[in-house]
Amino acid sequence: MLELLSPAGSMEALRAAVQNGADAVYMGYGDFNARRNAKNFTEEEFAAAVSYCHLRGCKLYLTLNTLVTDRELPGAIDCAVRASALGVDAVLVQDLGILRLLRQAAPDLPVHASTQMTVHNLDGVKRMADFGMTRAVLSRELDRKAIAYICERSPIEIEVFGHGALCMCYSGQCFMSSVIGGRSGNRGLCAQPCRLRYGWNGKADGNPLSLKDMSLAGHLRELRKMGVSCLKLEGRMKRPEYVAVVTRVYAAAIREGREPTPEEVQALTKAFSRQGFTDGFYQGQTGPAMFGVREEEKEPKELFAQARQTYEDGEAQRVPVEFYAVVRRGETVKVAARDEDGHTAAVEGEAPQEARTKPLTAEGVEKQLARTGGTPYRCAAVHTKLDSGLALSAASLNALRRQALEELSAQRVKPRERRTGDFQPGVRYENRREAPVLTVSVRHAEQITDELLALNPALIYVPVEELAAHPDLAGKGKFGVILPRIAWDKERDTLKDQLKAARDMGVKDALVGNLGLLDLPEELGFTLRGDFGLELYNSQALKEVKRMGLASATVSFELKLAQIRDLSKALDTELITYGRLPLMIMENCIIRNRTGGVCRHACEREGENTLTDRKGEKFPVVRAWGCRNEILNGKPVYLADKAGDYRRLGLWAQRLMFTLESPKECAAIARRYAGSGDWTPSAYTRGLYYRDVE
Repeated sequence: MLELLSPAGSMEALRAAVQNGADAVYMGYGDFNARRNAKNFTEEEFAAAVSYCHLRGCKLYLTLNTLVTDRELPGAIDCAVRASALGVDAVLVQDLGILRLLRQAAPDLPVHASTQMTVHNLDGVKRMADFGMTRAVLSRELDRKAIAYICERSPIEIEVFGHGALCMCYSGQCFMSSVIGGRSGNRGLCAQPCRLRYGWNGKADGNPLSLKDMSLAGHLRELRKMGVSCLKLEGRMKRPEYVAVVTRVYAAAIREGREPTPEEVQALTKAFSRQGFTDGFYQGQTGPAMFGVREEEKEPKELFAQARQTYEDGEAQRVPVEFYAVVRRGETVKVAARDEDGHTAAVEGEAPQEARTKPLTAEGVEKQLARTGGTPYRCAAVHTKLDSGLALSAASLNALRRQALEELSAQRVKPRERRTGDFQPGVRYENRREAPVLTVSVRHAEQITDELLALNPALIYVPVEELAAHPDLAGKGKFGVILPRIAWDKERDTLKDQLKAARDMGVKDALVGNLGLLDLPEELGFTLRGDFGLELYNSQALKEVKRMGLASATVSFELKLAQIRDLSKALDTELITYGRLPLMIMENCIIRNRTGGVCRHACEREGENTLTDRKGEKFPVVRAWGCRNEILNGKPVYLADKAGDYRRLGLWAQRLMFTLESPKECAAIARRYAGSGDWTPSAYTRGLYYRDVE
């Protein structure tokens, strides 16, 4: 059976999900989840939520899927340990540091890989399995063939999003909200800048980043057939009535082995949509038709009133139970209730009397025991052993039924026993005292000039396709190959060929920004170095990637310099000190959308594809590996005049990240950072290195 997972942003939404057929719900507890603006439950409320769900045969998952600092890490682990003790069924995580410490503090607690981990290929899923995770939530951009390929070969459960809001960027790789407004999507406070207006011609006259909501209504049977374990509904920020409507539609369709009817799809549209829905990613049909905005519409009062009744008026009686009754002469009456999970509750009452007039019948016993109205239970069967000629009041049977169900309920809500342990931060590594070496990354081979090489960078990182296309670079410097952050399984062979070409040039280092892309360069003998896409935010995450065999790691540029200084650096640590920060990486090519489907040459004319926001800020859009798009920040991070600040952080390397700079500019900037020259950008930003990120 395909598990239906519904959102619960409040206790009312939780009831709405459960009473309308959710098999599981996900919710936040504390300040460490990807929807921190949703209702955060207290420990008492969370305990009540777990009991409410388990009593009714519904699982509950804790969302702990944000990045946390060293100071926040103990609180996040404590939150998970307490949730485990209360009986939560699994926890969703993004942060490798949280994952590392959970193995010590709550080793029996099942862990799921959040979509924030950007798991989008089979190697990524296998990596999650190696971590001990039991389920991976795939990126929403994957099409049906990619999902089926992964499901067929996955060693763990696969979860996919089935309905709700679509981010423009791959989840876990969006930095637009944090860089522009200081509110990080990776910290649970995305301000949704993609929903604002932007334009291509210097005016913010459109919504080229606002996708319609996803709906896979119409593909449920196919998803189940291909082996998807769980279908997730998005919406922890939405009202309970929405949760009730959407859950009810999908639950009925899954239960009955069908697709939602046109009337049910209309109900989904009324509950919430952005000019309709899209299944473009799933169908492999991206383009302008996938985009839409939320329009002002009247609240569907009748639909929502009906929805409220489903969770305010009584119980849905979700849990089937079988009753057993033994009524024998000279013995106390025995009644037992057994649920489908194997819990059994047995109670005894008074002995029956000899009947004076109308004797008790099996039908009479069954009638009383089957009266489970007002409870979460429904009577599936009654098995009776009854001696003839006996009498027992209906009130006695009713009391025994109530007692049996109460005891059964106590068993169902009792938290399972799990091991706990104290987490050990481990050894503290001292910061390096020497100044960091200089590394450089480029987008194009043409940016590598003799002037740049003369500065002798410790490493020059070059995109894999650029290195493969320029064997003439061999021997000119120490090069590292940059792997793409996104590469589907169908693209693996192409990537492998390009990596082999780089290896044949003598390149030994690989800069990797996704956990699902570590295996391939490792198999080919490269030294692994972690890029910013790994989202390394705390000391434990650095220790985890060291355990995985990485030689160095780039820390998140969402950290302040003071936080980077205080990291215990278990391996060589790198920091981006110059460059246009990447704000989004997208599967839906907005350059092609802009040019009417023709982007082959348009995407190569860098500098011409620039988005303008409502404040007049400009954001270059460039091609990424695999014909994807990246949005870059309009101003580069510039710290050359702050060298004293970053040289005291204990770094191994500082990286200059060149994107749109000319070859001449690249050399001038590198000289400035090497300590000579006076180059200064006309406009720049300090990034997030001196300001708090929420």
